[in-house]
Amino acid sequence: MYRSRAGDGRNNICGKRIREFRLNLPEKTSQRELARMMQLAEIDIDKNAIQRIESGDRFVTDIELRVFAQVLKVSYEDLLDDETKD
Repeated sequence: MYRSRAGDGRNNICGKRIREFRLNLPEKTSQRELARMMQLAEIDIDKNAIQRIESGDRFVTDIELRVFAQVLKVSYEDLLDDETKD
């Protein structure tokens, strides 16, 4: 049987890591600010989408994943590393 969700039922495995990296940025970065950073990188995303990604309610495209990695200054592998399993 094929699965399109993470083991914990989330729609992505990178949302927890995106939140973790966002909160660990040198300057306090809100979800709204992260959305603005993504928009400057030409990804049309808003604060609500960031919230849904971080909570695992929204899928993340490969294009978005690449830009999240660039904006957060990490590798895409870091975003896909599921060390934060519950």
